[in-house]
Amino acid sequence: MMELHPLGTLSLDQLRVLVTIADSGSFSAAGRALGRAQSAISQAIANLEALQGVTLFDRDGYRPKLTAIGQVLVDQARLVLGSAARFEAVAASNRDGLEAELAIAIDPLVPTDPLIDTLRELGREFRDLPISFSTEGLGGAVRRLRAETAVLGICMLLPTIPDDIVAYPLLLTRMEAVVAPSHALAKRGRYVTQADLEEHVQLVLSDPSAPPDENYGLISARRWRFVDLGRRLDFLLAGFGWCRMPEHIVSEQIAAKKLVRLRIKDDSSPRDALTIYAAHRRNQLLGPAGRWILERLQQRLSTTLSET
Repeated sequence: MMELHPLGTLSLDQLRVLVTIADSGSFSAAGRALGRAQSAISQAIANLEALQGVTLFDRDGYRPKLTAIGQVLVDQARLVLGSAARFEAVAASNRDGLEAELAIAIDPLVPTDPLIDTLRELGREFRDLPISFSTEGLGGAVRRLRAETAVLGICMLLPTIPDDIVAYPLLLTRMEAVVAPSHALAKRGRYVTQADLEEHVQLVLSDPSAPPDENYGLISARRWRFVDLGRRLDFLLAGFGWCRMPEHIVSEQIAAKKLVRLRIKDDSSPRDALTIYAAHRRNQLLGPAGRWILERLQQRLSTTLSET
């Protein structure tokens, strides 16, 4: 029985030789491509076959032909070599001062469309930088910044910007008070009052970690609390209550008459749109990629901010 050797004896050079033979079509062509004698190429493949206990090439013909297992392992070798190249690139980038990873957290009320092109450009500009992007519950972006599991947050900061956070305004998002057409509030045919709203369930997007006395825009005595924005929208469309939703999320439902705007008399909520910020911890300076995306977002969205 042939003795098999552990994976630790496998070298990237052996895999590189294997892939080069497959791409060039022969041992001699691979030798020319790698600047080695054909005998060295043949020996490298023979060693690899002995180490792994498989036959990679059928040598009966004029040119060596990959066996079935040889073809499978060539594909695997390409993946390993690609991963190794990325490994080296990330290490080199870090030596040059680039972040080891860029983790971005976004709050649920933030519109995604203005961020898409910038994130796509970020991936092209820093090809070898590991980037993670996560959507958090309300207040989740700031929590991740403080836990040091995110470098940059795209979020709303209510009621004020915390002392430990540096924030840069990016854009404004307007909030609409809405309800399903089947709901009693939609059938009033007039402005609704604070007293009208107090009688009905308010669907509230809640930050589960916030103190209970931190209530923004709450009117109704009956409140159903949600962490997930999509789930709240489902209940809103089903007519279980009313709430304020970002305009960019409900504009299509309003146009399709699936939701109705509420006209609130003497509305105590702020009339201005809410500000979306890019934020990071005050005690942590952004690295090159973090500064790049912050500057690009400010450039791209400054017009939107001034015109809204």
